[in-house]
Amino acid sequence: MDVLLEPLGLGAVESALYLVLIDNPQTSVSELAALTGDPAARLRRPLARLIDSGLVTRLAGTPARYLPAPPEVAVDALVLRRRQDLEALRAAARDLGKRLDIAPTGRTSELIELVDGQAAIRRQLARIQLGAESEVCIVDCPPYMSGHPEVNPPEMQALARGVRYRAIYHAPSIAEHHRSEEILRSIAEGEQARALPDIRMKMIIADGRVAMLPLSFREAETGVRILVHPSPLLSTITACFDMLWERATPIGPEPDAELSDLDRQILLMLASGMKDKAISRALDLADRTLTRRLTSLMTALNATTRFQAALQASRRGWI
Repeated sequence: MDVLLEPLGLGAVESALYLVLIDNPQTSVSELAALTGDPAARLRRPLARLIDSGLVTRLAGTPARYLPAPPEVAVDALVLRRRQDLEALRAAARDLGKRLDIAPTGRTSELIELVDGQAAIRRQLARIQLGAESEVCIVDCPPYMSGHPEVNPPEMQALARGVRYRAIYHAPSIAEHHRSEEILRSIAEGEQARALPDIRMKMIIADGRVAMLPLSFREAETGVRILVHPSPLLSTITACFDMLWERATPIGPEPDAELSDLDRQILLMLASGMKDKAISRALDLADRTLTRRLTSLMTALNATTRFQAALQASRRGWI
C-alpha cells in the first residue's frame, strides 16, 4: 500500500501521507508530522503534490488543515486525466512517426532495410503492428527465434483498435507446440486464422505499406530480417500472401462462411460434378438465376472456374 498512488505518478511519500489523511481527516501539518514521524518541512512538498492532483483539499483557517477527497471520485478523475494525456501522447507519437517516415536520410535507397539481432527484430515486429491502421497479415512458421512460438501482445492491442488480422499457420507446429488454445483465443478476439500443411515463408505485412521477412528461409536462419517498403517487391510479397491465403484451410469460423441453404446446395452439386443444366433442374432454378448465383459465389471465393469454386468452398468449410 506504500506505493498506492504510483500508477498516477505519485511516489511512496505521497501515498503514505494520503493514507494517513484518509484515517485522520482535517489534520494540520504539525499533526501529520506527529502521526508520520517526518519533519513538517518534509511534508509540505508532498502535500502540495496531493493538492495539485486533486486528492487533498487545503481548508481555510489557522493552522491550515487538510482534507482528503473521496478516493473513488478523486482517483477516477485522475485516471481519466491520465488517460486523456496518454491519448494525446499517442496522437503526437503517430505524428512523429509520420515525420520519421518522410524524413530524408541521405541514403540512396530506402526500399529495403536489414534488421539484425533478436532484440531489434522484436522491436520492429511490435512497431509494425502497433503502427498498423487497417490490416496485418502474418505467416507463422518455424524456425522461431527462441526455439518455440512466442506470445504476441501487440496483436491483442491492434485487434482492440479494430485492426484486421489474417494469420496463416504451419499446421504441424500447431500440434507440436500445443498452440490450438492460444490460436482460438486470438480468433475469439477477431483474428482470421488458416493453416497450411507445410509453409516455410515466414512474413508479416501491415497495411500493404511495409513487410518484414527472413533474409533466408533456411531452417537454421533466425537472426536477420529484411524490412521492405513500398516497391514492386512489396507488391509481390503481398500477392504471395494472398495466394497462400486462398490455398489455406480455415481454423474456426470465418466472417464470410455464412451461406444460404440455396448457395450451399449449389456448391455441393458443383463439388459432385453436376453440370449447370442439371443443377438448374434439380433446384428448379432459371438458368439466369443460377448463373447469377454462381458468379456471386465465384467472386466471393476468388475462383475463376467452377472446379476452383468447389475446391475453395471445401477448403473454407463452406460445404
